[in-house]
Amino acid sequence: MSNNKPGVIGILTGGGDVPGLNPAIRAVTIRALREGYKVIGLRRGWAGLVDVIRDKKADNSKNFQELTEEVVNRAGRTGGTFLHTSRTNPAKVRKDRLPEHLRETYTEEINDITPEVLKNLDFLGIDYLIPIGGDDTLSYGVRMYQEGLKVVAIPKTMDNDVPGTDYCIGFSTCVTRTIEIANSLRTVAGSHERLMVLEVFGRYAGFTAMLPTMAGAAHRCVIPEYKFNIERLAELLMLDRSHNPSQYSVVLVSEGAMFEGGEMVFQDRTTDAFGHAKLGGIGDLVSEKLKELSVQFNNGRSVDTVNQKLGYLVRCGDPDAIDAIVPMAYGNLALDLIQKRTHGRLVVLKNGRYDNIPIDIVTSTKKKVNVDRFYNIERLRPHYKSFEMTPLFIMTSE
Repeated sequence: MSNNKPGVIGILTGGGDVPGLNPAIRAVTIRALREGYKVIGLRRGWAGLVDVIRDKKADNSKNFQELTEEVVNRAGRTGGTFLHTSRTNPAKVRKDRLPEHLRETYTEEINDITPEVLKNLDFLGIDYLIPIGGDDTLSYGVRMYQEGLKVVAIPKTMDNDVPGTDYCIGFSTCVTRTIEIANSLRTVAGSHERLMVLEVFGRYAGFTAMLPTMAGAAHRCVIPEYKFNIERLAELLMLDRSHNPSQYSVVLVSEGAMFEGGEMVFQDRTTDAFGHAKLGGIGDLVSEKLKELSVQFNNGRSVDTVNQKLGYLVRCGDPDAIDAIVPMAYGNLALDLIQKRTHGRLVVLKNGRYDNIPIDIVTSTKKKVNVDRFYNIERLRPHYKSFEMTPLFIMTSE
């Protein structure tokens, strides 16, 4: 690289895809190029840095690419991430997931190959790293900063649970889609006079169930932060149904919600690189139990359910307005910090203002719904007394 260049910026997206990632990549790239930086897109999250072969003759096209205005403008208005993503954790790589060229060096069942990642970053000539992701992806960003790399992070997750920020890329589109789909499915529930159970994302935090319910998309919601009584839920939903002229009611169920006395429901025993088992099935169990318990509140006759897992429907497609604007601002904030030679920071939205805070907030605390303040455990729905001076999304501030 010529001496008049200010440096090389690497950017990656990790974890689940959400609308807004491509606008963030575009914002970083266009601003960086105009400031004189070279920008390298690292493919498949941290996996691209794991798989790099440090040989100039090797084909590393699946691991990284140089970004240009033409490339990012083409993808900038679309959903997903054109750099692709993964849930790779370089500090915990299973033996069978190691790239071929590292298998003789690392022989444990679980391997920390951070030394290789650092060498690969040096091989690529990367001076600054901008990871975009949730707390898992960014927790390894903290590790990179502790290893001496110049890191500026951007928060992304549809669950909106990265600590320290009121907003994470993907959340607004998720809430918007949840409301739209719930409203569309009402015609089915109403036509058949059923209880409708919609399972939404949210492993540890219930924001994606709380906000749509507050907006009127559902009568009730159950969240990971409070273990609910299924009989009480059945009673409330049957009451809602009886008061509804169309004779139906709706509940949003976070994937991490738990029955009173129970635990999370998993699809299987496998886990990702960050130790998370794949959730799924709580909506099915709630639906089954509601039909069984409805007999008690309907003169001995059961009420059928509409059971739908929203899943990837709320994270696919194009970003909404907020997820087109916020990523643009976050990307430029990241470049501001790099220009000022300020590193180890997380760009955030706090109390309606853009800011930045130390990146280690990601690993030092957790962000969850404040049940005492925002969730009515008797009514199993959002609780609020006043919206005065609350953030845009009401319950997203610590």
